[in-house]
Amino acid sequence: MTVQLDHTIIASRDREASASFYARLFGFADPKPYGPFLTLQTGNGVNLDFLATDGEIASQHYAFLVSESEFDEIFGRIREQGLQFWADPHRERPGEINTNDGGRGTYFHDPSGHALEIITRTYGSGGE
Repeated sequence: MTVQLDHTIIASRDREASASFYARLFGFADPKPYGPFLTLQTGNGVNLDFLATDGEIASQHYAFLVSESEFDEIFGRIREQGLQFWADPHRERPGEINTNDGGRGTYFHDPSGHALEIITRTYGSGGE
């Protein structure tokens, strides 16, 4: 069997708000409860398990590989919601997207402060 990522836990201030944010933004099916989690399933079968916490949340980075048309849809929702976005992870190019590896990408944050990224080409897959 090839090793695959099955799920990851995403700490959140409000698991319902965070799971709903991801579902609406990325077009996932509605979250489903599983024990203390609200779970979303990505297109490649990886579960995102949202867990509410009152403690400090260390910001994590989650990158999503999307098609060109999905990028347009998701980026449109980012703009509709008035979310800040950047072309780079250091937030030095606000209000821009990047064209790394011949694709498109952008960075933004979820309601709990996690750094999210959408890209249309995997890093190192070609182009400049």
